[in-house]
Amino acid sequence: MAFSLNGSLSRHMRTHSGDCPYACTTCGMAFSVNGALKVHMRTHSGDRPYACATCGMAFSVNGTLTVHMRTHSGDRPYACTTCGMAFSESGNLTKHMRTHSGDRPYACATCGRVFSENGSLTKHMRTHSGDRPYACTTCGMAFSQSSSLTRHMRTHSGDRPYPCTTCGKAFSENGNLTKHRRNVHGLDHE
Repeated sequence: MAFSLNGSLSRHMRTHSGDCPYACTTCGMAFSVNGALKVHMRTHSGDRPYACATCGMAFSVNGTLTVHMRTHSGDRPYACTTCGMAFSESGNLTKHMRTHSGDRPYACATCGRVFSENGSLTKHMRTHSGDRPYACTTCGMAFSQSSSLTRHMRTHSGDRPYPCTTCGKAFSENGNLTKHRRNVHGLDHE
């Protein structure tokens, strides 16, 4: 690879060395390029300089705004060559392609279980560490997954967002609605 500027070569070389000389003074997170640190600092300042002209939603990174704009346009430029399913983000296509290939590149160092997505590995690792980073602000109960906290919060709010279209009875969890429809109405699905 050739570089016209010496600084560009230095930046590129840090991708190989792992050198991260730009550290956040707030949390200590380190970066190989100063621009990445500047973007990161917005997570602490709350600065969101990139606003959507359609809905007003604001973002700290211009690229995130670009992806967001596709929710309004319906643009899905990343298509699966196997089944034709299309995505608004390239990363979602990459994840989808693993459903065809069976690729599971993320392995648990503790038990060896493998996953197709890094996020799934992160959640799984909490079964070994016992980490429960999602705490209820009402009662203090803690959970390993944000979705578990969301379900739990309904016990405090009384929210039942899953109504039966046959009889109107509402449920706090979709699984309970499914069981109700099968056991009470003899229906498998909508």
